[in-house]
Amino acid sequence: MTHLPAMAALTARGAVQRLVASQIREVANAGMNDPAILPFWFGEPDEVTPPFIRDAAVAALARGETFYTGNFGLPELRETIAGYLSGLHRPTAADEVAVTASGMSALMLTVEALVDPGDRVVVVTPVWPNLTEIPKILGGEVVRVPLAFGAAGWTLDLDRLRDALTPGTRALIVNSPNNPTGWTLDAAQQRAILAHCRQHGIWIVADDVYERLSYGDSGPALACAPSFLDLAAPDDRVVSTNSFSKSWLMTGFRLGWIVAPPALMPDLGKLIEYNTSCSPAFVQRAGIVALRDGEPTIAHTLARYRQARDLLLRELNALPRVVAAPPPGAMYAFFRVEGVTDSLAFCKQLVREAKLGLAPGSAFGPEGDGFVRWCFAAGEARLADGIDRLRRFLAH
Repeated sequence: MTHLPAMAALTARGAVQRLVASQIREVANAGMNDPAILPFWFGEPDEVTPPFIRDAAVAALARGETFYTGNFGLPELRETIAGYLSGLHRPTAADEVAVTASGMSALMLTVEALVDPGDRVVVVTPVWPNLTEIPKILGGEVVRVPLAFGAAGWTLDLDRLRDALTPGTRALIVNSPNNPTGWTLDAAQQRAILAHCRQHGIWIVADDVYERLSYGDSGPALACAPSFLDLAAPDDRVVSTNSFSKSWLMTGFRLGWIVAPPALMPDLGKLIEYNTSCSPAFVQRAGIVALRDGEPTIAHTLARYRQARDLLLRELNALPRVVAAPPPGAMYAFFRVEGVTDSLAFCKQLVREAKLGLAPGSAFGPEGDGFVRWCFAAGEARLADGIDRLRRFLAH
C-alpha cells in the first residue's frame, strides 16, 4: 500500500501568521456600517481632495494617460518632487527620488530593500503598527524604544535610543512627527542620532508623512518639521519616505515617494517592478499639480488643524479622568483615560454605547495601552459632537 505524505496545512507562512492584526480596523469593523457612528478612528481628513488636484487627474484620463510609466515614475513628477524637497531641505536630485503607489508602499519597499531575516531593526514607539510589522514580514527582529509620557507630553530618552542602536543593528525606523502621539524630533536629536548611526553603519528609515503638519508652538509656524534630509548627505544611509495623503488631502489617490542614496536606486527599481510596476499615470499628474500649486492647501489645512487641535485638547482636559498633552505635530490627540487598562475593549464599548469611533492606544503597541487616539482632521461642529458623546459616556 502506498502511503501519501500528510498534507500541509492551508496557512500562510509563520512570519505572516504571527503578524498583529490592526486593532484600529478591529474597532472600525465593529461600527463602519452604522450611520449613527461618529468616526475619528482613521488618519484621514474629512475634506475631499481640492478640485484643482482632482481636475488634473480627470484631464489626464481624458487625454488617455492609462498606460504604464517607468518604474520610478514620470520624469516630470520626479523632478517636481526633487524641486519641492530642495526648497524645504538640502538640494535633492531627481535620480534620488522614486515614486510609489502610496506612502505605505514606500515603507514596504524600503524595508524590503534593506532587511534580511534575522536583522535587528529598532523602532521608536508607540507608532503606527505598519512600522513594526513590516520588518517582521521579512523575518526581521524588531526592538521597541518607547517614548515616555509626562507633564511635557511625549519625550524621547536619547541615551536609551543610542543604547539600543548597537553595532550590527541594520536599521532605525522613526516616524516624526509621530502617529499617534504627535511627538517630533528636534534638530539636535537628529544630529546626535545621525552621528551615532554613521558610526555604526546603521540605516535610518524616516517616515516623514506628517512633516508639513508641524505647529511650531515655540514660535512661528514652521514650514516643515525638522528632517534628516536637512542634515544627511546624499550618500548617507538615510531613506526618507513620504506621501501625498495627509498634506494634500489625497488619501484615496495612493501616491507617495522615496528619497534614497543613488546607489540604492537600481535595487529599489527592481522591487517596484515586482510589487506594483508603477503608479498610475493620471494619479501622478495629480501629484505634479499638488506640489506645484498646493502650498495654499497646506496652509489652509495647517491652520484648520491647529484650531481643531486646540479646541479638542481644551475640551478633553476638561473631562474627568482624561489627561492630554498638545501634540506638536501630526493630526492626532493621544490621551490617557485614567482607569482604562484595556484600550481595545474601551473603544469597542465607545462604539456600542456612545456611537463614537476612536482608535485604541494598544493598536500602536503595548506602550499605548490606557491611551486613545482621536484624529482631529475634522470640522469644529463634528469635534464638538464627539466630545459631547465622550463626556456623556464617561459620566455614566
